[in-house]
Amino acid sequence: MSSLSGKVAIVTGSSRGIGRGIAERLGRDGASVVVTYAGNRDKAEEVVQAIAAAGSKATAIRVDVRKLEEVRSLFEQAIAQFGKVDILVNNAAGKNIFKPTTDMTEDEYNSMFDITRGVYFALQQAAHHLADGGRIVSISTSGTAMAIPAGGAYAGCKAAIEQFSAALAKELGARGVTVNTVSPGVTETDGLVLEQAQVDQLIAQTPLGRLGQPSDLADAVALLVSDDAHWITGQSIRANGGIV
Repeated sequence: MSSLSGKVAIVTGSSRGIGRGIAERLGRDGASVVVTYAGNRDKAEEVVQAIAAAGSKATAIRVDVRKLEEVRSLFEQAIAQFGKVDILVNNAAGKNIFKPTTDMTEDEYNSMFDITRGVYFALQQAAHHLADGGRIVSISTSGTAMAIPAGGAYAGCKAAIEQFSAALAKELGARGVTVNTVSPGVTETDGLVLEQAQVDQLIAQTPLGRLGQPSDLADAVALLVSDDAHWITGQSIRANGGIV
């Protein structure tokens, strides 16, 4: 029997990159997966097909996590289709903006914190709807562990997610629901835009000697949502090759 057989997972922002890697891994582990996307349905359907090819059920739902009514509808649709939700992985993210504090505009700031607000209310919906013994994992960043020039707003919006999760872990512990965050380092996806010299520098700073891959984060999430991780909650786990 697959390790997540009979479980139902929602993975937000899972049409590409880290989210896709997580959704496909949970599908291979036997979970039925709700794949969410903001704009590219074709990419989301590719993920659904990959999960189906691995022998699990999946569906794609368009969700803008900045809109609370769509977050509510996501859980309602997942339960209507699969009967329950056991796992939530908050991966959806907008554009990460790095600017000195003196230069950050209100709109740029809001664009990042609007996603953070969406994560908060996705956690709220999970608290209402997740089955007892469920699993919640939110994706943060290893940038919360260091002060990065021009990264204050970005790190701040992710640090808030870590605090949301730590508090919720204590609120839901009596139900056997675990709540954790996973903090990647620099990960090689189609959204990574760096000069080769910058990539080489990052690799040199990483003890394990390479950039992260979506599969590396998927492995960490797969562990945390498994039965073997029933004693791990309220933690922020850095899956970053040791760069920090």
